[in-house]
Amino acid sequence: MITVCFVCHGNICRSPTAEAVFAAMVERAGLAHAIACESAGCSDEHAGETPDRRSARVAVARGYAMRSRARRFEREDFARFDCVVAMDRRNRQHLERLATATGTPPDRIRMLREFDPEDPRALDVPDPWYGGAAGFDEVLGLCERACAGLLATLRRDHGI
Repeated sequence: MITVCFVCHGNICRSPTAEAVFAAMVERAGLAHAIACESAGCSDEHAGETPDRRSARVAVARGYAMRSRARRFEREDFARFDCVVAMDRRNRQHLERLATATGTPPDRIRMLREFDPEDPRALDVPDPWYGGAAGFDEVLGLCERACAGLLATLRRDHGI
């Protein structure tokens, strides 16, 4: 089983969106037996909360179910996940500090936009929290493109 964890700041907008999109893609590809995913945040300020209602509204409108509850990414999670996917550079820096403290190789931490075929150099998934509905729609589109690229990469690299 290949395990993936998507990580943003609070785990209520970007990372649960990526989790929902990726989980749906894995299911549609018939690979739920081979790939599992979750999401987490760098902060615990929203621990236990459901995804932001604006994120959920956009996801549901596009056919995705957001079922996760916010939680903080902990050091022990490096032992649980094969691939840790950060939503932006600040999240990645936080994860790299945790990885150093646990002896986790830094190459296990990736940026979601690395897998975006339209613009793999634009590393950050923008945080839609302070913007309007268009920002949440943009994030979902970015997640769809990048998650498709991530799934293709995992299939190629693991022969599935």
